[in-house]
Amino acid sequence: MENSTEQLHQNLRNSGTSDASINTPLISDYMDYRLFLADFYRFKQASTKHLLRPYNYTIFSAAADIKSPNYLKMIIEGKRNLSEDMISKFAKACSLNKSQAEEFKLLVLFNQSEDPADRNYALKKLSEYRVDQKLKDGQLDRKVFDKVPNWIGWIIYALADQEGVSFEPTQLKHALRGKASESEITTSLNHLLDSGELIRDPATGMITKGQSKEVVDEIPPALIRKLQMQLMYLGLESLYQDEPDQREFGSLTLSLTEKEFSDIKFKLRQLRKALHKENSIARMNEKGERVYQLNLQLFPVSNASQKQPKKSTPNFNA
Repeated sequence: MENSTEQLHQNLRNSGTSDASINTPLISDYMDYRLFLADFYRFKQASTKHLLRPYNYTIFSAAADIKSPNYLKMIIEGKRNLSEDMISKFAKACSLNKSQAEEFKLLVLFNQSEDPADRNYALKKLSEYRVDQKLKDGQLDRKVFDKVPNWIGWIIYALADQEGVSFEPTQLKHALRGKASESEITTSLNHLLDSGELIRDPATGMITKGQSKEVVDEIPPALIRKLQMQLMYLGLESLYQDEPDQREFGSLTLSLTEKEFSDIKFKLRQLRKALHKENSIARMNEKGERVYQLNLQLFPVSNASQKQPKKSTPNFNA
């Protein structure tokens, strides 16, 4: 494993940042708790270098109530993992409050999970936690958040095109295969009815689709991550729960140029639009039998290669 501390120093040199301008690291800015710890240690060193006793590993170990002065160094370099007991001790040594300590714990679980299912579940919980905290802190606009549909709302909306669906919360919970609580379902259903996206007939109680969903101009990245993570986790659950004849999972690993990558992104968007249009037309003539989720994913799994300058062809006629 590459030495995380050295990588951080390299990043610092590349960005032209000096020690004097290092800011207090925020746990919410990190997807790797080891990098957070490395940045925290370097920040403490930089902010105390003028003192008679600058910050060091021994001071950290004393704050964490651990005996080994080099334990933090081993954690940063990936030579050791944090146990649950050590997670709380490290959070205390980093002066994290209760909320930050919980976020730190979720980040550690995400980074250290070896089973793909556990890792994805930890990432889902981390994503949801961070969105909830941003809402509490006022970093995210609650009005914007309420306009962004969650996966439960999407499914309930699509169920209006399915035959024989009861929109009572207990029945919807069964229809959603128990993946959402009745309170979550009730909240999503009421939101769809209040916005007019679903309409309940006052005489029969039947629910049908209403006006098209309002498009939010700018969706905060944190909400996009949360929604996409929820959808991907549903796909992971399907991989374990559904038989092969009830799902279609496939993958391609391709080496692409930037232009080819852009072309494929365009084709995937066109495919998604075409499938949605065809489905909308089909549901006007006949109800569906089951709601399915189609996730299209295209993402990097390697770093970009460094382009070498083309060698000029020597001119022998000169």
